Amino acid sequence: MLAMALPWLLVLELVMYAGCFICGIIAAASLTITQGHFSGQCLLYGSVQFNSSAKTLDLLGPSSASLCYFVSAISVCVAIYCFSLILYWVYSSCVGDQVKRETLWMSATLGVCGVFLFFLLVSGCILRIGRDRLCLSVLHNVPLVTSCEEAENRTWAQPYNGSQFYTGLHNAEKSVWVNFFFWVLIVAVVIVQRRQGSDFRAGDDADWSTSETEPFFHRPSRPQ
Repeated sequence: MLAMALPWLLVLELVMYAGCFICGIIAAASLTITQGHFSGQCLLYGSVQFNSSAKTLDLLGPSSASLCYFVSAISVCVAIYCFSLILYWVYSSCVGDQVKRETLWMSATLGVCGVFLFFLLVSGCILRIGRDRLCLSVLHNVPLVTSCEEAENRTWAQPYNGSQFYTGLHNAEKSVWVNFFFWVLIVAVVIVQRRQGSDFRAGDDADWSTSETEPFFHRPSRPQ
């Protein structure tokens, strides 16, 4: 029913919105859970120190918690926007017989896509650089550790729980970049729809003008 009521390009766009919604939820949840394991502190750009006497790892110099909140907020806003659009178009397809999108609204959609692409790019860079900075500290300060994943198996000082710190940051970063890729595809699909809509209206205008002017310029043929 939904595929019959909506154009197939719009259905494809909604499928990608669903993917963006899932990626946004995963990114926000992964980062929030990881932050919760460290008493609300943000691990990005942080440093780790090894306590040789207690044989534990301790988080030193964490970045401001607002940095993680910023990344999580962007992912949540993207998820809410995508979920709202999906509900709107599903409702429109159920109420109306034919769904039409104006060029103005498609242009506004492209503007929103540009904003989200920018903030997702910033979020992805923050997660990538911040995680790498943290892992460099782990490799430099923790003995007998050759990768950041190995530090998950080490004992962390109370009240920290670092059993999934790298996995959480990695999942958040991966979800943000997949989200970014989906939005690039959405931009391409909206541009195609906008161009098709313009061509369709141009054809309609041409037919209308020909049919309307025909009675005024039609000259009856002279009898022979």
